[in-house]
Amino acid sequence: MTRHLFQRFLLALPALWLVLTLVFLLVHIVPGDPVEQMLGEGAAPGEVAQLRHSLGLDQPLHAQYARYLRQLAHGDLGQSLKFQAPVRRILLERYPATLELAFLALLICAGIGIPAGVLAAHRRGRAADRAVGVFTLLGLAVPNFALGPLLILLFSIALGLLPVSGRGGPLSFVLPAATLGAALAAILTRMVRGAMIEELSSDYVRTARAKGLAARAVLFRHAFRNALIPIITILGLQFGTLLAGAIVTESIFAWPGIGRLTVQAIASRDYPLLQGCILLIAVSYVFVNLLTDFLYAVVDPRVRLQ
Repeated sequence: MTRHLFQRFLLALPALWLVLTLVFLLVHIVPGDPVEQMLGEGAAPGEVAQLRHSLGLDQPLHAQYARYLRQLAHGDLGQSLKFQAPVRRILLERYPATLELAFLALLICAGIGIPAGVLAAHRRGRAADRAVGVFTLLGLAVPNFALGPLLILLFSIALGLLPVSGRGGPLSFVLPAATLGAALAAILTRMVRGAMIEELSSDYVRTARAKGLAARAVLFRHAFRNALIPIITILGLQFGTLLAGAIVTESIFAWPGIGRLTVQAIASRDYPLLQGCILLIAVSYVFVNLLTDFLYAVVDPRVRLQ
């Protein structure tokens, strides 16, 4: 098991390097000068040249790239141009907020998607199945950038029940987590429904029913347990998506996480900070995939990792 996970991690290293290289090239190719944004349009040419030299931005692109790789090999992510602080310290301050939001959104997603999917499969073709289908269609049709403001208008402005933005307490998690989890819950519901329908039509389920087992035992002890592999797969992918795709939601709710920090780094042309954010998101995604592989063998003993 450990050897397999270590091999998977080694295979992910080239992907991480490719992501970092592409981000490095893109942020340097896109027009814009971070030095001019830091000093303003009225800065003297001498001041601009001096700051550019102190930041190493006057060096050739390959020299900047080599320096970045050397710093990364020593665990140094560089200095933020916008905040004038080490990138590693900024990421450690912001990452817990994104993790908290992602975990809560995943709980909402699983709490809605798994029961709804099991119910739809159990009541296939009936009113409950059709109602779940309408819910999934709405969840997939309404994007985050539309659902977030709608929830703010309803629960914050009209009813005054929840805070509009920020990370000020337990209630501040409700709206951003619901916004993130709604669309993913719709996807998970469809996946659970499909996996459960496939298992419920299997021979072993018909045998269990023929033996006189209760419907609840057949549904959860047999069918649901064997359908966990695709469910764990989609949950793992969705958690990685939550970490990487919370940019819009964090911006809407002014959430002090990695997603909003990435937007700020792009707007200010903060090369080191943007590269650090992308690296953290990519490493998180790889870790989640490794954890998903581990859960495969724990949940289903039929899985044999070579």
